[in-house]
Amino acid sequence: MLSRGIRNNNPLNIRRTKDQWKGMAESQTDSAFVQFKSMEWGWRAAFYLLTRTYYHKYRLHTIRTIVSRWAPASENNTKAYVDNVSRLTGIAPDEPIGIPSEQPSRWIALGIAMAIHENGTSSLDYFAMLRGWELLEQ
Repeated sequence: MLSRGIRNNNPLNIRRTKDQWKGMAESQTDSAFVQFKSMEWGWRAAFYLLTRTYYHKYRLHTIRTIVSRWAPASENNTKAYVDNVSRLTGIAPDEPIGIPSEQPSRWIALGIAMAIHENGTSSLDYFAMLRGWELLEQ
């Protein structure tokens, strides 16, 4: 069975809020998480949150600060999440990831590692992920 994030085309399990995301599915049948029309749109939303909101707005520049906000200890084993993402990316938990426009591969790696932690690896579509990064300009 596919994980919830894959079924929802939402690889980082973005929670439902009042935000109206580009590429949202017309029907939102999951009460907790956003559903997208395609995986590309789910990746676009994930990268938007990571680079525009977390990096630029909240000034979160490391795996530890990003994951601590994304997956708070009140809901997750945040330490295990940080450790796993750090191991997968090869980026130390407190090492600055870099400016997204100058270090896109590090931000893409962050997104992939977070999606692996959220969903496992068997159902990730890496081509959709790359198309989702390109959709950031839309």
